[in-house]
Amino acid sequence: MISQRMQEAINEQINKEFYSSYLYLSMAAYFEDKSLPGFAHWLRLQADEEREHAMKFYNHLVDRGGRVRLKAIDAPPVDWPSNLAVFEEVQQHEAKVTASIYALYELALQEKDYPAQTLLHWFIDEQVEEEKNAAEIVQQLRLIEEHSASVLMLDHRLAKRESEE
Repeated sequence: MISQRMQEAINEQINKEFYSSYLYLSMAAYFEDKSLPGFAHWLRLQADEEREHAMKFYNHLVDRGGRVRLKAIDAPPVDWPSNLAVFEEVQQHEAKVTASIYALYELALQEKDYPAQTLLHWFIDEQVEEEKNAAEIVQQLRLIEEHSASVLMLDHRLAKRESEE
């Protein structure tokens, strides 16, 4: 049986993961509006991935006899000053998610919750990849400094991302 503290913390993480999905979907909509379908595609896949992360936590709670308690999801921003600003926010957001996963792992250690520790190892590894991907795009956008031909080339590259199913 999962402890009440762990159950509450995982429910909070479910909310954070769904917010991440909602945020990335809003960013995708922003790029759709700017006629940059590759950027939008990359962010839609990211939104799907975050929803899958929420469901991993959801299923973990259900499998362990815990109670899932969904909460309201905050509205994400809808506009950004630049393409770079969007991906800087992605990078900052992923760093916050990483900190949240680390805190959850610390709680799992305190609670001696071995199944949660096993689940969280996967998320810790996943966050390394998430932060790396965001940092690479930020660096590339900084290099091209919003020159339209370069943005279109990066847009084309991002459109080729495949789902990780």
